[in-house]
Amino acid sequence: MLFAILLALQWPLWFGENSWRDVRELREIRDQQERENADLRMRNRALEAEVDDLRSGTEAVEERARRDLGMIREDEVFFFLIQPDDGARRGNE
Repeated sequence: MLFAILLALQWPLWFGENSWRDVRELREIRDQQERENADLRMRNRALEAEVDDLRSGTEAVEERARRDLGMIREDEVFFFLIQPDDGARRGNE
C-alpha cells in the first residue's frame, strides 16, 4: 500500500504536466533562444557601428557607394576586367 501511495505521489513529478521532462525541454528551448539572442546582439552591435561610421564621416558613405552602387569619382578611370568562363577556355584548347 505504501508503494502505491509513493507511486501516486511521484507520478505527476515524472510524467504529469510540468514534469521533469517538460522542464528539460524548456531548458533546451531557453538555451537555444539565448544563443540566438547572443547572435542577434552581435549583429546589432555591428549595425550600430556601421550607422555611427556613416553618421560621422564621408569615407564610409563613399565606400558604400563604390561597393554597392559602382560609383566612381570624376577624376578616376574605371576599368572593368572580364574573366573568360570555363566553356570559352575549353573551346580554345
